[in-house]
Amino acid sequence: MGKGEESMLPQYHENTNGHSRFDQLIKENGLFIYKYIYSLIRHKEQAEDLYQEVLISAFLAFPAFKEEAKFRSWLYRIAINKCRDFWRKEKKEKRFWEEEAYKYPMEAEKSPEPEEEFLHKSEREEMVETISSLPDMYRDPLLLFYYHNRTLMEISAEVDAPMSTVKTRMKRGKERLKARLGSE
Repeated sequence: MGKGEESMLPQYHENTNGHSRFDQLIKENGLFIYKYIYSLIRHKEQAEDLYQEVLISAFLAFPAFKEEAKFRSWLYRIAINKCRDFWRKEKKEKRFWEEEAYKYPMEAEKSPEPEEEFLHKSEREEMVETISSLPDMYRDPLLLFYYHNRTLMEISAEVDAPMSTVKTRMKRGKERLKARLGSE
């Protein structure tokens, strides 16, 4: 970091007590963001990696953050964008490996788990995959409501949309979810 860059950091990132305003806001909101990322990704290490990416992006963009905006909503948007990038990358990798598996078929491995446990796990994975496949505008309010126990008012603030819009998106999201699960 250059000499000029170091002198810029304190003016943007520290308050009068010498404590980092950014650190304070992360302490207040970080757990919510991590839980949100984990609810979407469902893999601890990947969720932790994405959380770190969110923190880095937020730190670098913090000088442009406008204090009149709600920090949690701003951080939530960064997390959503990082998760979207992750899913795009995952889809590309999944396609690649599916093509490779098709080229070199292997004998199916036997699962040591009982059949019921396998079916239950399979249903859970199907539900998570189906929810993840919904458009963002429907998926996000559903996850916030059902997995994070947010009220409609809190969701409205998080996604920066009127409460009536949130209600409509949740209704349509549930309809799409039922249709997708029913058609399989």
